Amino acid sequence: MNLLVKADRSARDIVNVPDGALDYVGFAAHRLQPGESLPVVAGDLEVCIVLLSGGASIEGGHPQLGDFAWRGLAGRQSVFEDVSPYAAYLPPGSEARVTADSAAEVAVCTSPGNPVVADRLPPRLIEPASMQRSTRGKGANTRYVCDILPDTAAAHSLLVVEVRTPSGHSSSYPPHRHDRDNLPSESLLEESYYHRIDPGQGFIFQRVYTDERDLDQAMAVEDHDVVLVPRGYHPVSVPYGYESYYLNVMAGPKRVWKFHNDPQHEWLLER
Repeated sequence: MNLLVKADRSARDIVNVPDGALDYVGFAAHRLQPGESLPVVAGDLEVCIVLLSGGASIEGGHPQLGDFAWRGLAGRQSVFEDVSPYAAYLPPGSEARVTADSAAEVAVCTSPGNPVVADRLPPRLIEPASMQRSTRGKGANTRYVCDILPDTAAAHSLLVVEVRTPSGHSSSYPPHRHDRDNLPSESLLEESYYHRIDPGQGFIFQRVYTDERDLDQAMAVEDHDVVLVPRGYHPVSVPYGYESYYLNVMAGPKRVWKFHNDPQHEWLLER
């Protein structure tokens, strides 16, 4: 299985993870011009719409929970701004339309939902001010994190987070995995990485590997590409002169993020 999903950087539908590529995680990114609309039909999935950049309105409804309308969301101009995005959570059965008020980039993140608990998880707007921002790591391992839909926020299986990594730094590092249902020490979560790079002609490197090396892929990743992480460790390295952004989508049978560091590299945490 090739874990790198290449983008069409000039298309309206920038990148789409093929159905069935992962068991729990789905992802697509779209580019909208002013006035253009994107329909979003949740079906049996739960959805997190992330307004990556630009301005938009989100309107729709749920057959039991009623209509919703969040208009005039004036988002950031670039994912590389030190600003949190607008996002929206939609439970299974929801339908929505995202209409661009200005040129916009929109991510649609999905995972299995549970219609039985939909009345406890109504559609909601996730305001930028509600998102926790933090700095992780130190030295050339420093990166900047924004929790969009963390495991402390209401959802059935979906987790969404974004990370900016400075030039010359490593991220998701030391390498860690979360592919074993072994709580409380480790949870089983698939993951996708939607990469953006500044300037856009650059590239970053990402490796996905297991202890046994039965999975071991090293990839040169370009702007708007997606890397799939069905299992294994998944570090990112950013060459000098370029800045990295990625949007992570995680989901699994239990909605908790507990990871296990690669023991060969865990010594780096003691430096």
